[in-house]
Amino acid sequence: MLRRLIYVLPVLVFVALAAVFMTGLELDPRAVPSGRIDKPVPAFDLPPIEGRDEGLAAADLADGRPVLVNFFASWCVPCLAEHPQLMKMAREDGVRIVGVNYKDRPEDARRWLDRHGDPYAQIGADLDGRTGIEFGISGVPETFVIDGRGHIIAQHIGVLTAEALETRIRPLLREAAE
Repeated sequence: MLRRLIYVLPVLVFVALAAVFMTGLELDPRAVPSGRIDKPVPAFDLPPIEGRDEGLAAADLADGRPVLVNFFASWCVPCLAEHPQLMKMAREDGVRIVGVNYKDRPEDARRWLDRHGDPYAQIGADLDGRTGIEFGISGVPETFVIDGRGHIIAQHIGVLTAEALETRIRPLLREAAE
């Protein structure tokens, strides 16, 4: 009996570890729980980027309309990958999108937007990254869905794909608009 257990035990351990790893692979790494959900946006007041007259402040996010807050930078390659989705949402869906230009030179941000298009109703320059820290971002791109009261209802880490927009972001925006 003991001999049989010696042969079976490694197999059982392997099966158990495989089950644990398979479960871990099914988790979405972008679905990180945020302590900011259902809380007001943090207080901030950012200057505009070059070529803009208006920056962005927390008060701009509590005007009764839902809004997407997108943290981006001209040096961020994944930001360029998601940019067409933001352009499409602003153009076709009429979604109000505001940008936070994260740790970027304002003149670089302006050139980047001139080259790729500008989906943002307002943009603030987070030159030192303090606002990003207050929001709890881990990097760029990151996007937050804000309800009309200025409360964070969702955080999306990473590139906004067409699938993420369709299955998560648009439904949240519709719900927030009701």
